Amino acid sequence: MIERTHVQGGESRECGLRVYDILLKKRQGRELSKDEIDFMIAGFTAGDIPDYQMSAWLMAIFFQGMSSKEAYNMTKAMTYSGETPDFLGIGGIKVDKHSTGGVGDKTTLVLAPLVAACGVQTVKMSGRGLGHTGGTLDKLESIPGFRTNLSKEEFLECINTVGIVIMGQTDSMVPADRKIYALRDVTATADSVPLIAASICSKKLAFGADIIVFDVKVGKGAFMKSKRDALRLAELMVGIITKEGKQGAAVISDMNQPLGHAVGNSLEVMEALDVLRGKGPEDLKSLCISLGALTLLLAGKAETPEEAELTLLNALEAGAALNKFADFITAQGGDIRVIETPTAILPIAKYQKEILSTRSGYITEVDAERIGMASFILGAGRRTKDDIIDPSVGVIVHKKIGDKIEQGEPLVTLYTNKQDTFESVARLIMESYKFSEDRPDIPGLIKQVVRG
Repeated sequence: MIERTHVQGGESRECGLRVYDILLKKRQGRELSKDEIDFMIAGFTAGDIPDYQMSAWLMAIFFQGMSSKEAYNMTKAMTYSGETPDFLGIGGIKVDKHSTGGVGDKTTLVLAPLVAACGVQTVKMSGRGLGHTGGTLDKLESIPGFRTNLSKEEFLECINTVGIVIMGQTDSMVPADRKIYALRDVTATADSVPLIAASICSKKLAFGADIIVFDVKVGKGAFMKSKRDALRLAELMVGIITKEGKQGAAVISDMNQPLGHAVGNSLEVMEALDVLRGKGPEDLKSLCISLGALTLLLAGKAETPEEAELTLLNALEAGAALNKFADFITAQGGDIRVIETPTAILPIAKYQKEILSTRSGYITEVDAERIGMASFILGAGRRTKDDIIDPSVGVIVHKKIGDKIEQGEPLVTLYTNKQDTFESVARLIMESYKFSEDRPDIPGLIKQVVRG
């Protein structure tokens, strides 16, 4: 825990720091010291610094940025603003993977059992979906009985017997991030690169993994719209966790179109199961193999990328990854029948409707953000963290960039429990697609890899 000096009226009696001076210094673009950053984080977490002053500080950071040193110090202050889990009694290397958020991104559901089947444990604190981006916890909780709120004893049992544990952020872990994130969400500072890095890395470091692999999304359906910003974020996060003595790497991957075909919680679980059976969309499988190969290399389970990829592919083909997923679901209370009969166990929306193409040609664009918003309108997403989502709804994308389509063929299938949403969502879907008579180049899925 950070030792906090007593703050009253925006100043510390012990060290003479004042919030006003820190705000002015950052507004002028000057680098803040570790003590100044600790003072702001500790004071705000304790409730001694009011929202309006913290909001001003966040806005100053948004416009002036932060040096890598400032971002590291902010991450550290947030990391130890609350409790950290006790990993005593857990042997072996522990890995955590984080995605910056995308549309149809069910990578964790495949990657965690895949690397666990290859001897690398996954300990992951995941989040929930917000807006047009999905959340891993929401997807898993579409499986009847699955629990993400575990006791310490259950946590240790899962990781020691299965090699996977995925749970949500508790109230006592990284409280500074939870309070600051709520302000960022309402002050238009959510897409600040150093604030994103500090938020993500503080949770990862607090959870105690030895290896952290980042999947930084870039494109229309991602927070990072340009490769330049995505690279800045990837390099900053890898730098932070490396400086803290962890191993890490980042993949910058395309999010201009949805990943895979399924967008929506239970639909994405079914697609993940397809990949674990050795089937499923090639782009999703390819990304999981790439992320998994980085993980095995960092964990010392392979000496070359080729060896790592072969190990992962063998785990898929032999059924070891699917069996590990079954063990994981059972350990966290989920209905094991989802493995064999997912359509009978997972919630499926009452109504389905195909959206047909009005023209023939090649698909040149599938706007991931609009597809994500379509799923959101159907009920798969939430505006605020307290909203209730419908796990059964979503979108199945039949045609993606480079595919040929004839007039009257289905572009997507909508899943909903409210028929009155079809018309507005259909318009959004049609706006997502662009066509050409010539076959376009298919964009590469992985743009760059950043290593620590």
